[in-house]
Amino acid sequence: MEEKKVKLPELKIGKLIAKVPIVQGGMAIRLSTAKLASAVANEGGIGLIAASGMPFEELRSEIKLARKLSPAGIIGINVMVAAREFRGIVATAIEEGIDLIVAGAGFSRDMFALGKESGTPIVPIVSSAKLAKISQSLGAAAVVVEGAEAGGHLGTNRSSREIVPEVRAAVDLPVIGAGGVLHGEDIAGMLRLGANGVQMGSRFAASVEANSSDELKKVYLRANKPEDFVLVHSPVGLPGQAIRTPFSEKILLEKAPKPEVCDACLKKCSHKYCIIRALTRAQQGDVETGLVFSGRRMQEIHEILSVKEIFAYLRRETDAIPE
Repeated sequence: MEEKKVKLPELKIGKLIAKVPIVQGGMAIRLSTAKLASAVANEGGIGLIAASGMPFEELRSEIKLARKLSPAGIIGINVMVAAREFRGIVATAIEEGIDLIVAGAGFSRDMFALGKESGTPIVPIVSSAKLAKISQSLGAAAVVVEGAEAGGHLGTNRSSREIVPEVRAAVDLPVIGAGGVLHGEDIAGMLRLGANGVQMGSRFAASVEANSSDELKKVYLRANKPEDFVLVHSPVGLPGQAIRTPFSEKILLEKAPKPEVCDACLKKCSHKYCIIRALTRAQQGDVETGLVFSGRRMQEIHEILSVKEIFAYLRRETDAIPE
C-alpha cells in the first residue's frame, strides 16, 4: 500500500487564500521590508512588512514596492499595538490597500472597527485562549498564537504547543501557530495540534532577502548554544527574546544607556533604553550596541538561504513526513 504523505493545506483568512500555510513573521525594525515580504508572497505564503517605527510615507512606498514585486501575492503588515502611531500606521496601510493587518505587543479593540470599515482582515497575536475568544467576538479574521519559543516581545512563558490546542478548542477562527517553527516537522506538528497554518520569523530573518546587515546575519549564525539566548526586559513593558550581545548584557545588568533624546514612539515607555534605536543599530550592522531579537531555535540555523530555497526545503521536509 502506498504511504500517504502530509499535504500542506491552503490557509484561508477571510477572502484571502494562501497556497502555502506559512506567514512570514513581521520583524522590526526594518528586517521585513518589501523585498522579503514579496519573496514570501511569490512562493505562495503570506509576506508581512514590519511597519512599527516606519514613517507613514516610507510605509506607503514599501507597500507599493511589495505590490510591484508580487502583484498576485498576499502582502500584510505587522505592527506593535504599543506604538504611539499604531492607529495611523493601520489607517495608512488600509488606504494603500494592504491585504491584512497583524498586530502584536499589546491588544487594541479599536483596530477591529478600522478593519470592518474597509473589509481588511485584522489578525491579532495572542498568547491565550481567553484573548483568542475576545478577538473572535470583536471580529478578528484569524489569530496568531505565539508561545515562549518566539523571538521579540513575548506575552507568555508557555509553549505555543500547549496554547494552540486550547485556542483551537475555544474559537472557530483560522489559528496560526507561532514560535519555534523552523522545519517541515514543526509545520506538520502545528497542523496536527489544530493550527491552520504557521508563522515563521527566525528562519526568514536569516534569509538573503531579509533587510538586515551582513553583520547582523553573522550574529544569527554564531548563536548556536542555548546560553546564547537571553530574555531582556523591553521598555514596552514586555519580556523580549534576544541573542546575547554586549548591549543585551548591559540591559540584563540594568546598565544600558538611557535615551538622550526621545521620539515618543511608544504609548508607554519605561525609558530605560531606546528599543527602536537599539534594534535599528543592529539592523544597520552595529551589533555591539544593537539589540538582536531572535527565537531560541535560531541556534539550529547554520546558513543564510534565499526565500525560494527555504520554501523548497520546507516542501521537501513535509513531503517526506508520513501522514
